[in-house]
Amino acid sequence: MDCIFCKKIEEKKECLFENELAFAFFDGFPVNKGHTLIIPKRHVKTFFDLTKEEVAAMKELADKVKEYLDKEYHPDGYNVGLNCGEAAGQTVMHCHMHIIPRYVGDIENPRGGVRNIIKGISLY
Repeated sequence: MDCIFCKKIEEKKECLFENELAFAFFDGFPVNKGHTLIIPKRHVKTFFDLTKEEVAAMKELADKVKEYLDKEYHPDGYNVGLNCGEAAGQTVMHCHMHIIPRYVGDIENPRGGVRNIIKGISLY
């Protein structure tokens, strides 16, 4: 298999946190300081392919990542997201959850959050 995320797991490359079923590491192309990815250790394409146990394992790491980022970077908020499929912007076909710290002033008007992904859909 030629999956960059599977290779990270295999090599324990850049591991921030892990448990039996999931692995967390800083995003290689961060949109903000502290941007972290959480992936299942099993190679599956999207969130909808995960088992309940894998979802719980990813949530467990999300809590650890948040605690770490709060302590190290002191963000003012978070965006948490999953891109499922090419049409949604997924470029690595191994399920991954983005934990993106947000900071007051990092964009002019954050109102609407993820609704701002598609131009013109935000009410703000």
